[in-house]
Amino acid sequence: MSEPFRRQLRALPDFPDTLPGFDPESAPTDPAELFRHWLGEALAAGERQPHACSLATAGGDGKPSSRMLILKNIDDDGWHFATSRTSRKGRELNANPHAAMTFYWPSQGRQVRVAGAVVELSAEASARDWAERPRADGSTNPHWQLYALRPAEIEFWQASHDGNHVRHRVAPDGSPLG
Repeated sequence: MSEPFRRQLRALPDFPDTLPGFDPESAPTDPAELFRHWLGEALAAGERQPHACSLATAGGDGKPSSRMLILKNIDDDGWHFATSRTSRKGRELNANPHAAMTFYWPSQGRQVRVAGAVVELSAEASARDWAERPRADGSTNPHWQLYALRPAEIEFWQASHDGNHVRHRVAPDGSPLG
């Protein structure tokens, strides 16, 4: 039974026929600027929810988990996301304040991976984020927490039909990482 499924998976197309090019040498030195540019191109290509990402965390036991969520902002504090402190990811971040987020834009054959330490932002910022949600109803949520992932590394990945995919791995200041 698994052989037909394996063949079915192998027959699925990898990437669209047309892919954008990417030359890391001409990329902006600020990774956040490059991310905003790629996000804009994903929007223009019709990607739905290009601000959605997979957030991977691990608890104190080291067991990983991941889920999809929405990027809230990028600023000097880091890459913002929010959740309840009592959720699984909130508990995991309390035990092990490190995470990785991955954005994937299939129509562009692109992904961006961001990894680093996570810090809690202020109670005021968390309350404002709760109030600004699309489903906001005027209530308050004392468990809601706005976090910032402070990147130690950011990787921009561009697919290529010849298999020579482009990886551009940088530190937050834009300096190349090995």
